[in-house]
Amino acid sequence: MNPHDFLQNLALVLCVGALAAVLFHRLKLPVVFGYLVAGMVVGPYLPIPLVADVDLVKTLSELGVILLMFSLGLEFRLRKVAEVAATTGPAALAETTVMFGLGYGFGTLAGWTPLEALFTGAMIAISSTTIIAKTFAELRVQGRLRELVFGMLIVEDLIAILLITILSTLAAGGALTLGALGLTGVRLSSFLAALIALGLVVLPRVMRYVVNIGRGEFITITAIGVCFASALLALAFGYSVALGAFIAGSLVAESGHGEEVEHRIEPVRDIFVAIFFVSVGMLIDPRALAEHWVAVLALTATVMVGKVVAASLGTFAAGSGVRDSVRAGLSLAQIGEFSFIIAGVGLATGAIRPFLYPVAVAVSALTTLATPWLVRASDPVAQWVDRKLPRALQTYAALYGSWIERLRDGDGTAGEAAAMRRLARLALVELGLLVALIVATGAEMGRGAALLATWLGWSTRASQVLVLGVAAALAVPLLVALVRATRLLAIALALRALPAPARGLDRADAPRRALIASLHFAMLLASSAPVLLVLQPFVPQVPTIAVFALLGVALGVVLVQSASSLYGHASASAEVFALALTQHDRVREGPAEIADTVRRVSQMLPGLGDPEPLVLTTASPAAGRTLGELDLRGRTGATVLSLTRADGSSVPGVPSGAERLDAGDVLVLAGTEDAIAAARTALAPPAAPSGR
Repeated sequence: MNPHDFLQNLALVLCVGALAAVLFHRLKLPVVFGYLVAGMVVGPYLPIPLVADVDLVKTLSELGVILLMFSLGLEFRLRKVAEVAATTGPAALAETTVMFGLGYGFGTLAGWTPLEALFTGAMIAISSTTIIAKTFAELRVQGRLRELVFGMLIVEDLIAILLITILSTLAAGGALTLGALGLTGVRLSSFLAALIALGLVVLPRVMRYVVNIGRGEFITITAIGVCFASALLALAFGYSVALGAFIAGSLVAESGHGEEVEHRIEPVRDIFVAIFFVSVGMLIDPRALAEHWVAVLALTATVMVGKVVAASLGTFAAGSGVRDSVRAGLSLAQIGEFSFIIAGVGLATGAIRPFLYPVAVAVSALTTLATPWLVRASDPVAQWVDRKLPRALQTYAALYGSWIERLRDGDGTAGEAAAMRRLARLALVELGLLVALIVATGAEMGRGAALLATWLGWSTRASQVLVLGVAAALAVPLLVALVRATRLLAIALALRALPAPARGLDRADAPRRALIASLHFAMLLASSAPVLLVLQPFVPQVPTIAVFALLGVALGVVLVQSASSLYGHASASAEVFALALTQHDRVREGPAEIADTVRRVSQMLPGLGDPEPLVLTTASPAAGRTLGELDLRGRTGATVLSLTRADGSSVPGVPSGAERLDAGDVLVLAGTEDAIAAARTALAPPAAPSGR
């Protein structure tokens, strides 16, 4: 290519992108959408005499993805990555599995080929790290939500790599075996282990040396060189450049100079990230959208609704509160760069028809447009969801996170750990046998029915019914064994978080039963999602989904009953707290004595987390307002378990939203440590302005 052509294309993309970004900023619209419109302007599909080279812009856009993933890695040191991924991994797996199943079902109902349905499922399963990172940066989203969302995205990116490997094999006509899938996982793990081990030895030392020189340009050149080298290494081994860049960023962050490096590369990153979004806009073909607009809108609705629900439920089951779970679900409701890669693989191998690529781009564009508004609306929506929950479920949701927190921090004996591993292995074996039975029945139904018809002289229909009957008879004991094994594992985990007394009254019975039901529900949900995914090509969808739906309804009923029992336990506990606090002499005893009383009472009433008292002052923003107006649980995740008035009287049971607070009232707060800390901050008097 002529160097002048390169310069012309780069100038065109950046100038049009800058004008569109400024215009959309002035209109108070998402800047990302401005870049998409700029891409349509310089793209090949609109009759505007400003056309950029699609291949060149696409190549430059990859640099934007690489630099963005590198800067994201700078915020997550390796230990933090491991901690976050361990927490969010099950939620990400559940969400991507549900979305894959929805995409496959959508493609099947739309009349597309089985391979096209599989590629559709993969395209809508993975959220966009690039879009979310850009949106969070613009809206200055920090804290727990940022960690939670990016932890899920890290796991999703690893899942995307496995999906690309699997679909490439299927598209090429190869057989996908358990051995091949296991080999892919081993290769990926080995590559990551080798890259991290080598990087930990070299990169932190190199970056510390370069930073100590004191020349800013050295830091920028070295950091970007390391970023591109790691991305190239990942590409050479057949993996995503985004994965290599993220690992490089995490390794550089181990030097302790992550913030300084991020500050240095930020201008370069912003340029190429803008080019990335312009390149996405260049792929939007209005004619294809007009032809397939029904599929685009239906698939967009599937992505947004499915991801919000699946991600919210998954993150809540993993131990996050209602507020963080709903906010995470709304933040993840889009698709992006991996969807283009997956669609490109299908197009290159002939597995999908050409129309599916612009459909994927259009769905990405629409969900990209919605993402900033969904993130902005996440707080009010989370508060609305919390307010609409029944009071029993509100109390359950607030306490559930504290139980999971105790479960993670609990120390079990070697015997208990061995027993839980044995139950987990048993559940996995039962699940594997159940899947193998159903897959074998679906794959061999025609041959088996034909053989039976020949041997017995029956009709083909009658033979098929017999095959299904035998399969169902074999599947029932496996399903019962799976349910039993997961329940025993849930009981073992619940006893670790809320131990039973050796003798006497078991005051943690109600909370433990609620925790057992929750863990059992989460385990069966986590196991049924992959089962549905594996079964879709082999068995009719409606009956299979109906069976799992009935199982989910049954577990849901048990969960609601446990939550109601827990609410009775919490109400009785609130009475005990109130009785203990009304014995205090407010003149002679202060906050330390009140805290000691609450601590002693909570030790007698396990299952309520670690409740903490808070005495309201006249300067507190809560004074004179009702609990409903404060919406403390919706804003922070903490719940007010007990309310004792300044005059020594108390509110019976768990306080309702209609209770008005006054100075001197004592609130007993329950929830996770983070939720209680957030509630204390929200109820604290405003800081006095600092004087000169």
